[in-house]
Amino acid sequence: MATCIRTTYSSLILLLLVSSAANFAPVTSSNLADEYLLSSQSVSRTTVEKQSHFRFYWHDIVSGPNPTAVRVAEAPGTNTSSTGFGALVMIDDPLTTGPDVKSKLVGRAQGFYAAAGLKNVGLLMAMNFVLTDGKYNGSTIAILGHNEVFSPVREMPIVGGSGLFRFARGYVQARTNSLEKSGDAVVEYNVFVNHY
Repeated sequence: MATCIRTTYSSLILLLLVSSAANFAPVTSSNLADEYLLSSQSVSRTTVEKQSHFRFYWHDIVSGPNPTAVRVAEAPGTNTSSTGFGALVMIDDPLTTGPDVKSKLVGRAQGFYAAAGLKNVGLLMAMNFVLTDGKYNGSTIAILGHNEVFSPVREMPIVGGSGLFRFARGYVQARTNSLEKSGDAVVEYNVFVNHY
């Protein structure tokens, strides 16, 4: 019995020594992270998350003397593609409260869209709604997603934001209000954004 207790006691001491040594061993990745990690703290949820619903009209103007959407790149086969595949368009489109471009300006849609569909007209949309009116002045809502242009309603995710929309998430629904022969378009955007 004494031998059994001594063996168990020896095993226990060995286990304690090994586990203590493991606690003091340097962890390379953690130590390297400490060189650039400025702070790490638990986030309390004392503020209530809310969902806001906005309606904007997005004016994509490709014609005339002052276009707000300009093609900046294209693939060799873009002009012969039925979908415009490979075209890249930079935008700084007005966001207004109504479908008339002269209605109240509340922000700009800045970013780009790219023709990404070979068989259908589908765009990769990457844009910020940069708000310029009232308490939202300077705040942004970031949208990144697929836009199936000829579908009646297109849904794209909100992937972030800044200012009053920091840590934003949600989605937008786009509906074409008008599309001219020139290519100019007005799209109604319903924005459902969760934020603090």
